[in-house]
Amino acid sequence: MSGAFKLFWDQRMTGYDFGPSHPLTPVRVALTIALANDLGVLAPSDNVSVAAPEPASDAELGLVHSQPYLDAVRRASPDPRFGLGTPDNPVFSGMHAASALIAGGTLAAARAVWDGSALHAGNVAGGLHHAMRSSASGFCVYNDPAIAIAWLLEAGATRVAYVDVDVHHGDGVQARFYDDPRVLTISLHEHPATLFPGTGLAAESGSGAGRGFAVNVALPAGTGDAGWLRAFDAIVPPLLREFRPEVLVSQHGCDTHRLDPLAHLELSVDAQRRVCLMVHELAHETAGGRWLCTGGGGYQRVQVVPRTWTHLLAVAAGKPLDPSVVTPESWRSLAVSLTGEEPPLLMTDGADTSFRAADSGVDPADPADRAIMNTQREVFSWHGLPGLTA
Repeated sequence: MSGAFKLFWDQRMTGYDFGPSHPLTPVRVALTIALANDLGVLAPSDNVSVAAPEPASDAELGLVHSQPYLDAVRRASPDPRFGLGTPDNPVFSGMHAASALIAGGTLAAARAVWDGSALHAGNVAGGLHHAMRSSASGFCVYNDPAIAIAWLLEAGATRVAYVDVDVHHGDGVQARFYDDPRVLTISLHEHPATLFPGTGLAAESGSGAGRGFAVNVALPAGTGDAGWLRAFDAIVPPLLREFRPEVLVSQHGCDTHRLDPLAHLELSVDAQRRVCLMVHELAHETAGGRWLCTGGGGYQRVQVVPRTWTHLLAVAAGKPLDPSVVTPESWRSLAVSLTGEEPPLLMTDGADTSFRAADSGVDPADPADRAIMNTQREVFSWHGLPGLTA
């Protein structure tokens, strides 16, 4: 199951830079591209290509964001009315240009998938899912996944699914389409009681005609591979099979990893890789293979982000990497030179990614099962789906 894959990348995307002490350092994306290149994932072929995107225009950004907000980002001056100049979202020179280029990358990926020039397309620098209509939030200035989805709707799509596996709730994308039944948003994340942005309970399920089309799985801090994969398996496949999207958009924030400094889930690179494979399979099963994938959060810049997103790119390119592959010496030398950190030797954490299947019955004493039951109870009936049974 493969097809032409087009990655939208330009070194200029590393200009999205909040400064040396900020967690969202662009070196994590640069090291991802370097690792993917050194492992041959992005070697040009009939099925794999890399292209530089153009910045999104004001009209395209305006599919999600207000003009006063765009003007404020251009000014790049601290302005609390627009969430600019905060510790999370400090202003920097060229903020609008850098942010518009990130959005342009995800838009270009949406166009490629929609016009058929690629079956899969991606932007690992994207996935900035917290930005709201008139404010920056959570390290995100322009909400590139929401912009891409809105563009797809303008282009004629009638069903777009968005699956977000970042440790933080995909609140900005959810907010943009909360009352729109053409967009199914599914977010698996750490429970809002213990993590930013403090939203994403199962009861947030959409409004008006969109009721049941916002889906949230709030997993307790400490959830590991087995619980996380079980939750994904119990929620995402049945909803996508019922919804049958024309395009599947996914956000692969890897801050769910146990080494991530900002969150409290306990995942491995191996579980994150497995979900990449599952999303890819679901794109082919439910969306004719049309798949747009992005990066997102992830703040362990050497040990985690480059490996997880290289696995994502390899899956999208139709040539998944064996987890036991050794990271190239050239890449390890680059990682040390850029960060001073000792890089990982293997593309795996050596974790077991088995889990109890969704149809194996429910254990009410299991915290992950309780989260699954809450979500299924809230939204499955809107789609004519049964929930877990004991």
